[in-house]
Amino acid sequence: MGRSRRIAQRSSRGRGDPGYCLPALIPIAITLALVAAAMHGTWNVIVKVSGDPTDTLTRATAAAALLMTPPAFVAWLIAGRPGLSTEAAGLAALSALLEFAYIFLLSAAYRRGEVSVVYPIARGSAPLLAVLIGLGLLGERLATPQLIGVGLLLAGILAVTLPQTSGRATLPALATGVAIAAYTAIDRVGVRLAAPWLYGWLLVVILATGLVVARWLGARLARPSIEAGRLLVPNPVSWWQAIVVGLFMWVAYLLVLVALSIAPLSVVAPVRETAIVAVAVWGVWRLRERQAAALKLSGAMATLLGVALLAF
Repeated sequence: MGRSRRIAQRSSRGRGDPGYCLPALIPIAITLALVAAAMHGTWNVIVKVSGDPTDTLTRATAAAALLMTPPAFVAWLIAGRPGLSTEAAGLAALSALLEFAYIFLLSAAYRRGEVSVVYPIARGSAPLLAVLIGLGLLGERLATPQLIGVGLLLAGILAVTLPQTSGRATLPALATGVAIAAYTAIDRVGVRLAAPWLYGWLLVVILATGLVVARWLGARLARPSIEAGRLLVPNPVSWWQAIVVGLFMWVAYLLVLVALSIAPLSVVAPVRETAIVAVAVWGVWRLRERQAAALKLSGAMATLLGVALLAF
């Protein structure tokens, strides 16, 4: 009787239900999240070594919005001109606002700390918070191995934080994780209310507009300091480089939106963070962030293992 009731409940849940998913689609969602993770780690390294992370991310987002609009318009025509509900558009705007904060927090963290420290903290803390949101708001549940994963994530974050001499990057990196968890949870609901590509396009356009306006206002209000600061910025990215970053950023993000539309938040959010170890290794090996390298790599490995346990 109880089993029949559960089957009936599952069969009655539709695509608009935030808890709806087909188990057969989980491997596809994990594959999409892994590809997104590789692209995400790559653009983060590029942003870290750029002269001005905020400028790089602003240019990249603006370029992505421009590049995404023509294919989105064609897809919109082919799909029969689908609309966005007021609720879906509102969630896209709210997510864009949180990603606006995310970009400035991430930029601040990269200006203050090493990529092998900032990236594991920012990306490792996000799954913890996302899982808590999934448990508390979306009705998802964790098994014992996943609870162990939470502990490993905490240990890994602590391990990569300890090598910092001043800890100046820890707070903005953790705040970045909060922003990531918040917009991921919102997107998890938003992509169930609209086509993921349409929702993602609106989000990127809103965010790009906000970033460009913010940079313009900043230049107008503090022009002398901006002009003086530019003299100290080594090798600012070109628009071509910004386009590459933008494509990596937003193709990866759209892959995550599709994954979120077919799988639970507590699966997608952790899997997308598997770039943590790769970025930590790259920082130690190629960027010569050698202080307490063994501890940082161990922490990144613990974070990755925690991510794996959370995902399964």
